[in-house]
Amino acid sequence: MTQEITDLMLIEKILNGQTDQYSLLVKRHQRFVFTLALRFAKNREDSEEIAQDCFIKAYKALGTFKQTSKFSTWLYTITYTTAMTFLRKKQLDTLSISDDQTFIQLENHTSGFMANGYEKIDSYKFLNQAITQLATDDAAIITLFYQGEQSLEEIGITLGMASNTIKVKLHRARQRLKEKLQYLLKDEVKELL
Repeated sequence: MTQEITDLMLIEKILNGQTDQYSLLVKRHQRFVFTLALRFAKNREDSEEIAQDCFIKAYKALGTFKQTSKFSTWLYTITYTTAMTFLRKKQLDTLSISDDQTFIQLENHTSGFMANGYEKIDSYKFLNQAITQLATDDAAIITLFYQGEQSLEEIGITLGMASNTIKVKLHRARQRLKEKLQYLLKDEVKELL
């Protein structure tokens, strides 16, 4: 029977010179870091860039990890701050709402969704679609709590908020998610009838 190597064991090895072990940490956490980045960036290319930046920052700062929380909480905090910084920089390049291209892209996205509606009756897809329509903080809290299985305290550390604030925000985010799902599913039922 082999003992699973924990994140803390890997960190110790990395800090002692076995830098190749960092790839194991990346493999363990890359999927969720990408998912969390996607909740903020809303597109694959930006999410991949954010995730890559997060792992580079984490590697450079690994010696500062104090082990007062789980490694994943520390890493998700880096992901959150990296994503927020990335989005602030990207906001400088936003399009005007009166731009014709914006409406064309929105129309194409909507019509593409309608055409593929019958194939997308998978609840997971609807859930992810609803989450992407939430505000950034709501999407992050929902993702960290349900997919990341983080406690309220851990989410508070990640987002820099008190756990009681996270509890209230989680409750409100659930309500907003419920509304988004009801709206999405209502349209699907209409399409099927």
